[in-house]
Amino acid sequence: MTTLSILERRRIEAEIVKPIYEELVARFGAEEAKAVIGKAVRENSIRQAASFRAELGEHSGLEGFYSTLHLWTMNGALEIEVTEQSATALDYKVHRCRYAEMYREMGLAEIGHLLSCQRDAVFCKGIDPRIELERTQTIMEGAGHCDFRYRLAEPAATAAD
Repeated sequence: MTTLSILERRRIEAEIVKPIYEELVARFGAEEAKAVIGKAVRENSIRQAASFRAELGEHSGLEGFYSTLHLWTMNGALEIEVTEQSATALDYKVHRCRYAEMYREMGLAEIGHLLSCQRDAVFCKGIDPRIELERTQTIMEGAGHCDFRYRLAEPAATAAD
């Protein structure tokens, strides 16, 4: 059995989504089509993260999350520069995003952020609900690089503490 890279999976998904998106736009308009696609992809990302979390078991947190990063960068899909990595922080810049390039080539630039970028914050929460993502820019939306700043928040104190 062949193991597909995440980039290859996203291409296959996009090939399926494209005609559905086009039909949704024709029937309901671009904004409603984007809302439907965005919601479906977020829900799918939550399911995928739950599967990853089950595989990671006790190895959640940023270290567990970091251990999955190679899957998204496989075969040069993302060219990243890690600027900070610790038990409570993970920062990196994406200098090249082949996901964005692929969506543009497929004529899906207007929803590329829905098909990939929006997954990031949802997925990390699925790995560990304490993980927070701050990102101010993406290549997909025209920036020169993406900036990822993940933080592991401490759980809120309870009355019993």
